[in-house]
Amino acid sequence: MTKASTATTINAAEAAHFGALAADWWDPKGSSAMLHKLNPVRLGFIRNAIDAHFGGDGKTRTPLAGKSALDVGCGAGLLCEPLARMGAAVTGVDAAPENVEAAKAHAALSGLSIDYRAGEIAAQGLATFDVVSSMEVIEHVTDPAAFIAELARHLKPDGLLLLSTPNRTAASRLFLVEAAERLGQVPRGTHDWDQFLTPEELTALLHEAGLEVSEMRGIAFSPLSGLHLSDNKALNYILSARFRA
Repeated sequence: MTKASTATTINAAEAAHFGALAADWWDPKGSSAMLHKLNPVRLGFIRNAIDAHFGGDGKTRTPLAGKSALDVGCGAGLLCEPLARMGAAVTGVDAAPENVEAAKAHAALSGLSIDYRAGEIAAQGLATFDVVSSMEVIEHVTDPAAFIAELARHLKPDGLLLLSTPNRTAASRLFLVEAAERLGQVPRGTHDWDQFLTPEELTALLHEAGLEVSEMRGIAFSPLSGLHLSDNKALNYILSARFRA
């Protein structure tokens, strides 16, 4: 197990907000519809990052066979399940017990064995993992630096860290907060623009935790291509990182 920690990063109001959406999480046309559109884009980046980091050839269906993965802020398991299908022994942790129960139920229906837990990551007594991921979570925690430190604490020395989060730009305020919430693309109150981190800020937090960015891509939107990986990081971005040599 990793060295004990007392770090607390859960924002109770945020946990309650997302917990209230638990029953709808797996409905691609429900309140989490945007996540269902975003997930394939994230998975494309994640698969490439896994192959690049662990020396995969991009062909095997189970590039994480024999490896362990931890998804922090897992919601109802939208990333945990693909990671399990890639062969990993997966643990998912979420602040909202309602999400964890929805995740367990869906995993059972999918025939997947995933260790789901509710509460602070620091309180779980977990070991270190080959892969640690956290998608669209850091903008919802009370202490981003402590949160990154916890992710690093659970990462093996040769492990792979995967993060995604909205950027704090005028474009993200307009499209991700004001327009998306008003048009019902995401539930009201989902985003606090002031809590978004720029790529430079997140890179600095990673550096403080002994990590360096391996790759960073934007997640952009266009009417023709929909959501897609891009060099444009104005709305959202995803990155891979590892411990500095």
